[in-house]
Amino acid sequence: MLRKNGDVYFMFRKILLVISVVSFSFALTPFEIAQKVKENSDGYGSSKSTLEMVLIDQTKNESKRVMHSLSFENKDKNGKDGDKSLMEFKMPLDVKGTKFLTHEKIDKNNNQWLYLPALKRIKRITSKNKSGSFMGSEFSYEDIASREPSKYDYSKEYKEVELKGVKSYRYERYPKDQNSGYSKQIVWVDASRFVGLKIEFYDRKKELFKTATYSNYKKIGDTYRVGNIFMQNHQNHKSTKLNYLEDEIHLNLDASLFTKRYLKD
Repeated sequence: MLRKNGDVYFMFRKILLVISVVSFSFALTPFEIAQKVKENSDGYGSSKSTLEMVLIDQTKNESKRVMHSLSFENKDKNGKDGDKSLMEFKMPLDVKGTKFLTHEKIDKNNNQWLYLPALKRIKRITSKNKSGSFMGSEFSYEDIASREPSKYDYSKEYKEVELKGVKSYRYERYPKDQNSGYSKQIVWVDASRFVGLKIEFYDRKKELFKTATYSNYKKIGDTYRVGNIFMQNHQNHKSTKLNYLEDEIHLNLDASLFTKRYLKD
């Protein structure tokens, strides 16, 4: 009887060991989670969106801007170039005609240019200036294009947590670029859909700087598209909302739209 009980005990331990090995083999790293988030937002081909940007000051006064955004997905995975995007402000009059062009890079700094119609000139956004405010909002130039997972180092592990009732993965990532305005970012990802839910941004002094929340996702085919982004600045007590009023994907846009020459057209 003792031998039988002993055999059962050792068999039970073996089963537990097998389960733990299998579970470990399927565990994701934070970098792999970030890759899955990127993959779930890929596949749009090219897109056209109308966005409302709402600037909210310390006293909760709001001012609104409307812009059109075009995006072009790089399907040639050569390890160098990422996607391209072009934004143009349509209203109000003081910013109408301002355009912002981004060429994302996989491992290097993005190329970004801002066209100022009043001056009729194109301003290049250098890596030292990318932590500056984008058009007076609480988004920086760095925030506008930061989809590539390889631009960050990551914490070794993630934690499974709940965020407003949603099972999520929480992990830290650290910008590789020495000119980044952030020392680290804490990221929450929906564990079932693999879409970003929240990011906390910490400044170079390692103090909480801003929080971005992402909501109202819709799925078109295999591609997730965010509907609203809210960026809250904890230091100056201002915030900015980005609301997608219209969003079309799988378009047949020409790559020539995403060039410096088109900024002045």
